[in-house]
Amino acid sequence: MAAVLRCLLLALAVLVVRNAAALPHHGPAKHDYRDALTKSILFFEGQRSGRLPPSQRVSWRRSSGLSDGSSVKVDLTGGYYDAGDNVKFGFPLAFSSTMLAWSVLEFGGMMKGELQHARDAVRWGSDYLLKATAHPDTVYVQVGDAGKDHACWERPEDMDTPRTVYKVDPSTPGSDVAAETAAALAAASLVFRKSDPAYSSRLVARAKRVFEFADKHRGVYSAKLSSYVCPYYCSYSGYQDELLWGAAWLHRATKSPVYLSYIKLNGQLLGADEQDNTFGWDNKHAGARILLSKSFLVQKVGALQEYKAHADSFICSMVPGTPTDQTTYTRGGHLFKLSDSNMQYVTSSSFLLLTYAKYLVSAKKTVSCGGVAVTPQRLRAIARRQVDYLLGSNPMGMSYMVGYGAKYPKKLHHRASSLPSVAAHPGKIGCSQGFTGLYSGAANPNVHVGAVVGGPNQNDQFPDQRSDYEHSEPATYINAPLVGALAYLAHSSGQL
Repeated sequence: MAAVLRCLLLALAVLVVRNAAALPHHGPAKHDYRDALTKSILFFEGQRSGRLPPSQRVSWRRSSGLSDGSSVKVDLTGGYYDAGDNVKFGFPLAFSSTMLAWSVLEFGGMMKGELQHARDAVRWGSDYLLKATAHPDTVYVQVGDAGKDHACWERPEDMDTPRTVYKVDPSTPGSDVAAETAAALAAASLVFRKSDPAYSSRLVARAKRVFEFADKHRGVYSAKLSSYVCPYYCSYSGYQDELLWGAAWLHRATKSPVYLSYIKLNGQLLGADEQDNTFGWDNKHAGARILLSKSFLVQKVGALQEYKAHADSFICSMVPGTPTDQTTYTRGGHLFKLSDSNMQYVTSSSFLLLTYAKYLVSAKKTVSCGGVAVTPQRLRAIARRQVDYLLGSNPMGMSYMVGYGAKYPKKLHHRASSLPSVAAHPGKIGCSQGFTGLYSGAANPNVHVGAVVGGPNQNDQFPDQRSDYEHSEPATYINAPLVGALAYLAHSSGQL
């Protein structure tokens, strides 16, 4: 009997060791979130288009795109390049602006010395969106021929590819991009409500006008502009999510009963209860649910009670070990949605987890996930783990934020970062000449501090290859929600 017992104990010990080996091993949980916050905001200065101000801190960039819009006699200078190319794609630009503003609205009070830099980043986007919506019933949604731009590898300061302008209007509707633009303008209006009331009023007035256009002339912008915006930023999820999202932001910015009535009347038709659990530049349903849940949880707007249940459904889909968990995590513990630029879903999901936790604490509520009570603290722990993974607590021991930590990506898929700066190489680098930079095995000459890349694959591996845009390309919509998450984590860790 004793021999059998010993065998059973031995087998159990082997099983425990095997299971322990299967668990992800991470570095120290605590990171310098304050340093990461500073860098995550600085990144946006490296993405700027237009005439750079004297306060510009990213010195390897110069002014660019100074004639943007001239072909249609509209000033479309400014704004952001979305990622590693030189096109201004309005759809992700507007979403990035909305998320930057939301980051400031929820966690700006924790940012201290970084708050003004964050506001500057919001304003750089909203200034451009005001230009893009200067004409009634029109939104200029893209500057640059994406196909021709992608056929070149050149610095934005040198670009000589066509700066073609694309727009949505009553004959070419684009409710998705227009409503997202309205959301960005409304969110920005809240950021500047106290610091610049006149600018805030201008933003919210424009947001109302643009939303009315989006709602009246319905359609997805990629229906008629598909050959220009696809496959880069097609509207795969339709326009219903953006109409709900835009109305939610206008409700928050104006407190007008008009938008509350719109949401009550149209919410279900616009997909309020759809079980789509991916939040990003294309699909806004989850964000709209979280945003509207605040009205019920914090402001006690009883008419929006159902959005607490809708928000719970999304949040519960990300809580491991509950009956409602629908999220895939890698062996290393990384939330994994899609192979192409997966880190955008990590940062957006982390932001929503932290924001919803804030609302729950305010309302003294928890979430029931299939009968399992989930506290705000649990949601914060899930978000922190994802951010820690991004910052280096992962199987490769690599930070996926450039310039943060000892080991980070050196070969970004990013034209301006991968080619010598104008200061280092004043002569023009032509369209095809620049491809030597794309295929070079050397590290990028310009360290794009704060840039967060698409991240590792489903096996927690990251090759750090410049040609691998799915994993090595940074984007504004990866960083925008991360700004808010890092502000919370820095504050809660006593670093701010």
